[in-house]
Amino acid sequence: MTKRGLSKQEAADYCGCATLAAFDRWRRQGIVDVNPIPGTNIYDRKALDLALDAASGIVTRSPAEELSPYQRWKADNASKTEAA
Repeated sequence: MTKRGLSKQEAADYCGCATLAAFDRWRRQGIVDVNPIPGTNIYDRKALDLALDAASGIVTRSPAEELSPYQRWKADNASKTEAA
């Protein structure tokens, strides 16, 4: 049976991130716009799949899933903040 709930390390590995820091950076930048299941430290594999599909352009997000202006600004400026 394939496990659906993943620890943060497993989620990072699943996404192809070499480190937890890289996974956190992807999350801050909105590349993988996924949070743990509320009240847990577990990431949903299907949510990760949807986020990766959207990030790679396989599927487009519905208007309800579009980033808000703040989320876009946050994603656009995440790398600038890290460089400072």
